[in-house]
Amino acid sequence: MTSQVETVTAAILVIGDEILSGRTKDKNIGYIADFLGNLGIDLREVRIVPDEEAEIVGAVNALRARYTYVFTTGGIGPTHDDITADSIAKAFGVGIEEDPRAIKLMLERYKLEDLNPARRRMARIPVGADLVENPVSKAPGFKLGNVIVMAGVPSVMHAMLDNAAKLLQTGTRMLFETIEAEGLPEGAYAAALGSIAEAHAAAVSIGSYPLFQDGLFRNRIVVRGRTQDAVAAAAGAVRGMLAELRARQNAL
Repeated sequence: MTSQVETVTAAILVIGDEILSGRTKDKNIGYIADFLGNLGIDLREVRIVPDEEAEIVGAVNALRARYTYVFTTGGIGPTHDDITADSIAKAFGVGIEEDPRAIKLMLERYKLEDLNPARRRMARIPVGADLVENPVSKAPGFKLGNVIVMAGVPSVMHAMLDNAAKLLQTGTRMLFETIEAEGLPEGAYAAALGSIAEAHAAAVSIGSYPLFQDGLFRNRIVVRGRTQDAVAAAAGAVRGMLAELRARQNAL
């Protein structure tokens, strides 16, 4: 991988009518988010679009202008409605053609006589793209500019993402610290937490997250930052604030 930089951002573009209809449940967004987080790449946005060229082109062009990377899933199979590769080519204004590199990879799985027109569709790659190898089914994804195009099938996407990581610039990994706001409702600490978040806004982000667990409502405060000192300072302020509120509560 290339040398680290401070902040690298990303978006995910999920392509497919079946996701929007609810027939298929997306299993890729969370996996990609975790994967990118471990590389120090901040996932900032997720969009889902149908299998329509204009929608794909518009979303790709909007997202690639805004973020360091765009990761797409879905729409690179052998059927007529798999139009992602063509749409990406149109978004970049380049041609698309059968790529000898992709054919060579697919011949590791198929006999030449078994590469029918449908399968050969999966070897059509936009001109100028780098291939993202797929050790599962051999039909590759690709990287064009800052857009990484992968399959929608989770097991295949995972394998492609591992190979795509070799082409990515990494950032400084985000650090997290979780503080349990045990016994305190959000309304009791919301104003004070907002003041702490504002005071530390240059170095960290702070969020409050209610959850229902073991039959009880609980609140967790999460501090995120790129340096241990900044996270520790903000977390210390949060703990101090919570301790003060609890002391007041106990004094009543």
